[in-house]
Amino acid sequence: MDVIKAAAQALISYAIRCGLIEEADRRWAYNELLDACGIEAVAPDHAWEIGVDEFDPDAFDLDATLAVLADAAIGAGRFEDSSGGRDRAAMAVMGRLMPRPSQVAAEFARRSQAGSATATDWFYRLCCDAGYVRRSAIARNIAWTTPTRWGDLEITINLSKPEKDPRDIAAALSCPADVEPYPACQLCMSNEGYAGRAAASALGAHPARQNLRIVPIELGGERWGLQYSPYAYFEEHCIAMSAEHRPMHVDRENMSRLLDFVDALPHYFVGSNADLPIVGGSILTHDHFQGGRHVFPMMRAKVERVFEISGFSDVRAGVLVWPLSVLKLSSSSRDSVLGAATRVLDVWRDHDDVECGVISHDADGTRHNTVTPVVAKEGDAYTVYLALRCNVTTAGHPLGVFHPHADKHHIKKENIGLIEVMGLAILPPRLVGELSRTQELLLAAQSRGAGPEELRADLEADELSASHAAWAVEVAQKHPALAQSDAERVLRDEVGLVFGRVLEDAGVYKWDDAGRAGLERFLSRL
Repeated sequence: MDVIKAAAQALISYAIRCGLIEEADRRWAYNELLDACGIEAVAPDHAWEIGVDEFDPDAFDLDATLAVLADAAIGAGRFEDSSGGRDRAAMAVMGRLMPRPSQVAAEFARRSQAGSATATDWFYRLCCDAGYVRRSAIARNIAWTTPTRWGDLEITINLSKPEKDPRDIAAALSCPADVEPYPACQLCMSNEGYAGRAAASALGAHPARQNLRIVPIELGGERWGLQYSPYAYFEEHCIAMSAEHRPMHVDRENMSRLLDFVDALPHYFVGSNADLPIVGGSILTHDHFQGGRHVFPMMRAKVERVFEISGFSDVRAGVLVWPLSVLKLSSSSRDSVLGAATRVLDVWRDHDDVECGVISHDADGTRHNTVTPVVAKEGDAYTVYLALRCNVTTAGHPLGVFHPHADKHHIKKENIGLIEVMGLAILPPRLVGELSRTQELLLAAQSRGAGPEELRADLEADELSASHAAWAVEVAQKHPALAQSDAERVLRDEVGLVFGRVLEDAGVYKWDDAGRAGLERFLSRL
């Protein structure tokens, strides 16, 4: 019990120091944590109770402290012993020390009077201090940049999201499929303060969100919410979501909301995933945007050529030198840039270009064309990036013509969403072990002078490296004198080059004569 007492006292001291609670809340908070852990009577140290606190912030480990208290709650039978139960136990503890949503919203509004960046700086720090933004987990991600013909692309292998526990997966099999869940999805604002559910629940598993806080913002005359992503992919990765659970849609109304967002938070960019499967994001059931304080490779791309959009002479329009087909629109007039962006979207939705494989609608009316819009503010000027997307499929490309092609699935098979459109790869954690084994086999083959066929056989015989065999043979031929000291860097750069080609697959108009001619046909309609 001394370990539990010490953990509870340290967590409360940390919460006081971070401003989550006040010094006068010390005794109350201790009793709250006992209750959260299912412990009836463990007295705190008297000196600590009266405020004689020897808390050392440099030695404090939030995750380890929460783990001690989660173990206590599991031992008391409050939660099941699984990774999901452990996380819900930890969040139940942390949730007891959180300021109420009304307090957070009021403080955000107060700080906004000194500037929007002042408010978001405070709010982001709060979400990190509260353990909602999983800083320690995010730090485990592997990241590097790779120089390509498209500039330096940003590559990450995402290790921050927890793996599913087999016990949770097994428990989920017993859940009825006809029960309507609450919250309806993980982006609903009703997640704020929600205790989560075990995998065996009749409603299915759902993460705990007691330490989630959402501040209200107004977009398009509606109430929306602003929160930060718990497993951020870039600096201050935030999410804006509608208060209503409704499908995503890309149209004039929501592009206007993107402009509202940067008017309110001009130091952030904001964008929307495309609103169709294959070319969209992972959650299309809830209207939401993503933004943050980051300059992506796409935003640094040069303009290849300029063009005009009829009726919008005050909008500077250009084609980016980028693997996807991206148009950049800029103007100091909000109305003009919105009108021009809407014009592009409206024309693109009904645009067919059989020579380039673009089919806007099936015979039954199923729509295939949309855009991935991104908005940023540069001084008084609005910049709108529109990536042209088409989710048509064929027998040769059943997952999508403008989706990563099969020869690149060993590196990336998932959808190319908003973040990756802009040049930041989010690659699966399986690559850590697979690339490590591939590297070992490459070096071993070179050390004994093995030829391409022998190397291929070695790679195909190993479960970890088999999917990379054809690619790794090409890498070996490209780098015939691969050294141990350079091997990891070389393989990472080659992965980055594959990601560049993945983005080329997603581009509707390729950088060849046929693709450039196709783009001209589309631009002539604007």
